[in-house]
Amino acid sequence: MQGELDFRQQLRAAGLRVTAPRLAVLEVLQEHPHATADIVATGVRERLGAVSTQTIYDVLHACAEHGLLRRIEPAGSAVRYEARTDDNHHHLVCRACGQIVDIDCVVGRAPCLDPDDDHGYLVDEAEVTFWGLCPDCRDS
Repeated sequence: MQGELDFRQQLRAAGLRVTAPRLAVLEVLQEHPHATADIVATGVRERLGAVSTQTIYDVLHACAEHGLLRRIEPAGSAVRYEARTDDNHHHLVCRACGQIVDIDCVVGRAPCLDPDDDHGYLVDEAEVTFWGLCPDCRDS
């Protein structure tokens, strides 16, 4: 119940209406970070019953657009969504199984990295993806 109250507050603070699909999407992503839209849809349908795929995509888009979700696109992988948006963390991806884990910035200010030439851009985020083999795949 506490998480749901927080999600209601987050939605309202972002200027979004509180709806059952929006709450369910946020709950699923809290439980399953780095989930694909298909994983989110399955979790939402387990909670609410029949919800259209278009509704799931609309909710994901609206929540990402309003800063409640972050959309990540590791090379060679489906788009993933996560609810951790309050920092500039990075990701570690297993080349074999595709598992994704968060990596915190270890030094420096956000955006953790500064380009050698910003070409006049105002840089506000840096995305770094580390690739390797997770312990399970490495031991296989």
